[in-house]
Amino acid sequence: MVSDILKKNILNKEDLVILLQVNAEEKTLLFEHAAEIKKKTVGNIVYFRGLIEFSNICAKNCFYCGIRHENRNFNRYNIDDEHIVNSARFAYENKFASLVLQSGELSSQKFTRRVTRLLEKIHKETNNELRLTLSCGEQSEETYKEWFNAGAHRYLLRIESSNPELYIKLHPNDKNHRFEKRLECLNILQNAGYQTGTGVMIGLPFQTMEDLANDLLFMKNYKIDMVGMGPYIEHSDTPLWNYRHTLLPLAERFQLSLKMIALLRILMPEINIASATALQAIDKLGREKALKVGANVIMPNITPGQYRNDYHLYQNKPCTDDSAEDCKTCLEARVALAGNTIGYSSWGDSKFFLNRNNI
Repeated sequence: MVSDILKKNILNKEDLVILLQVNAEEKTLLFEHAAEIKKKTVGNIVYFRGLIEFSNICAKNCFYCGIRHENRNFNRYNIDDEHIVNSARFAYENKFASLVLQSGELSSQKFTRRVTRLLEKIHKETNNELRLTLSCGEQSEETYKEWFNAGAHRYLLRIESSNPELYIKLHPNDKNHRFEKRLECLNILQNAGYQTGTGVMIGLPFQTMEDLANDLLFMKNYKIDMVGMGPYIEHSDTPLWNYRHTLLPLAERFQLSLKMIALLRILMPEINIASATALQAIDKLGREKALKVGANVIMPNITPGQYRNDYHLYQNKPCTDDSAEDCKTCLEARVALAGNTIGYSSWGDSKFFLNRNNI
């Protein structure tokens, strides 16, 4: 049955639900099919995105997140501009070609101007040769346009779940956590010209296989350019911790995440798909395994070391003690083990975005 489904040109929701539940030999067929599509469309090239988690201060209270506003059990930080620019210079000098600036969600004039200033400083220090991605949450249309004009090329805004009912269970039911606002922001980002990314968590409490199938179709229907998704890993300082007894075992969440990556590569052959760090929190070879089944982006963490433990979205986050150089060396080895090569000095823009915009 699986081999017949994989021969189809278009997969529907029922097909996806079946494929999300395959095991053993059928799972191998799925993974091999996705790997072949990756090889034919985007090639076995992996692009580095140097990740700087520049602030863990957040105004949101998402029930799954360790840096939620009401969590007082860790240190808040806001890295100064000089250290951020130094980290960006490391990415530039090591030919990463791309950088991600990620933070908690804040919406203020001060925060907007600060990010604009950082974009301008980084471009100046790196001769405008870095592709810059932002992941700073929901903002106004004016803010998104200001950052785009200041040199942000890509934006990652994870939907977490495309099911509005499940989304409500993951967030406080107030005006600061609206599903409709999330969708509105994705539309604004696309219209502003960003390479637009989103993503979901896999293995959440209350989540069904139908939810995950719909997540995949959501990303296809929304014409998303890049995706960062991975397994949900519980955190003891969050409300969802109370539902940990309902979760799939970590090993099953891991395998489900690989299936989601493989299926997304089949559905959207030309997009960029990240191999999430959370995969390595479950399996020591997690990120390599994701590269083998369809992922083509990996994010070395180049946040200054003294801050890494405090960007604590989930528990058992790996590589928090590695230096930027150590992380780079480790990931070079991991990419090679996966039979891929690193696209140094290449922006690695989403092929889907370029073709969609006739660039």
